[in-house]
Amino acid sequence: MVNLSPIVIEGHTFLAISVELPKTNLLVVTCDNGYIMCGALDVKLLNDKLFARKIIAGRAVGVKTIDELLHAPLEMVTHEAESLGITKGTIGKEALLKMV
Repeated sequence: MVNLSPIVIEGHTFLAISVELPKTNLLVVTCDNGYIMCGALDVKLLNDKLFARKIIAGRAVGVKTIDELLHAPLEMVTHEAESLGITKGTIGKEALLKMV
């Protein structure tokens, strides 16, 4: 099942997406400029092979719900995210606010 729902953080609206897969969930919270995602995100691929796209993204591992994703420290971020001040350890919702 796929669930889409808007969430508001400090007056900014984001889209939360969860995809229920066998034995796991795929979790994403996105805005117009970037996104945070569960451990399925391949940040190395974005940085190394897709660098020209300048993708702003971060990955949190061990999260099982959107709420956990929002409150987890990011384990890895893209170079483009770093240029906005989003670093390893930034909490998910704080990273999203830096993307707007």
